[in-house]
Amino acid sequence: MSVYFTEEHDFFRKSFKDFLQKEVVPHIEKWEKTGHIERFIWEKFGEMGYFGINYPEQYGGLDLDLFYTVIFLEELQKVNSGGFAAAMWAHAYLAQTHLNKEGNHEQKEKYLAPSITGEKIGCLCITEPFGGSDVSGMRTTAVKKGNTYVINGSKTFITNGVYSDYLIVAAKTSPELGNKGISIFVMDRDTPGISATKLDKLGWRASDTGEIAFDNVEIPIENLMGEENKGFPYIMQHFALERLIMGINSHARSEWALDYTIEYMKERVAFGKSISKFQALRHRIAQMASENEMCKTFNYVTAQRLDQGEYVVKEATMSKLISTKVADEIAYDCVQMLGGYGYMEEYPLARNLRDSRLGPIGGGTSEILREIISKMVIEGKNYKPAT
Repeated sequence: MSVYFTEEHDFFRKSFKDFLQKEVVPHIEKWEKTGHIERFIWEKFGEMGYFGINYPEQYGGLDLDLFYTVIFLEELQKVNSGGFAAAMWAHAYLAQTHLNKEGNHEQKEKYLAPSITGEKIGCLCITEPFGGSDVSGMRTTAVKKGNTYVINGSKTFITNGVYSDYLIVAAKTSPELGNKGISIFVMDRDTPGISATKLDKLGWRASDTGEIAFDNVEIPIENLMGEENKGFPYIMQHFALERLIMGINSHARSEWALDYTIEYMKERVAFGKSISKFQALRHRIAQMASENEMCKTFNYVTAQRLDQGEYVVKEATMSKLISTKVADEIAYDCVQMLGGYGYMEEYPLARNLRDSRLGPIGGGTSEILREIISKMVIEGKNYKPAT
């Protein structure tokens, strides 16, 4: 893969891998049990510059190319905690992306700069209990009242939704306009009227996923991000990055699962020989490795095009659709390769299977993604970025 990665990239990968083994891996089991990632690790990530990889130097970032982000995402998956990885990338590439793209200088100074250092944790609040993948159907409202907006409504399935310091919130400023009446706001966690309830999940156990309620939350008009009623296109244009992130996560998670399974198969003896010698199992591994390598290569090409400024909404949507499907199947089959041990929590593939299942659901379900792709492929629909 030298087409995409330089010696500097390789050095970064080794450095980040060593950091994760030293600072993160020893705490994963505790965080998986408590569902609470302790504050110190955010600060350590910040100290090392990992939250500023592709952000402007003006706000403390490193302004590096997208393949440093690819490495960041891949190595996070290999600590075998989808929840920990999600908490980190949701902060760095959901909340921070909106701050960087729609925030003004004052908002970036107040929220983006301390996010890069790990002093503040952010979350992105779009999904609602009655809306799901239907972003335009959101019911949360923001009513202008003098020099303030008053927010009422609720959000759900929000990663970092309980322990974050600030929230990037989508709300309808002109409900009568449908998806053309949505705006984006930033608000502090301790603003009166904001409450959060932690959700109990099948997987991603280490991350805090919350349902958030807004009860007459009053914020200054200065907390509006970008232009009023432009929130929907802002959200849509960032979905390309989010979907590609989830595609990259999938191929990395599958690569880890396959490596673990192959090592197990070499050591496991049945009927007098290593089970890696049985044709039925060997050929299934060959099939899985081939499918995952295809996903990985496509994801790299898409990342390169995105890094060059192309709006790869179709390709990123395809990336998420296929990569998460393949990862789900690989997680299932790798558990099968371990037999009864694969079903035991003390073996890491059980968690991998639970964590992988969110792939085809979060960030736009596979059913929704197929419809988006259909519009582009069959009807020739062409999406353009808002900014």
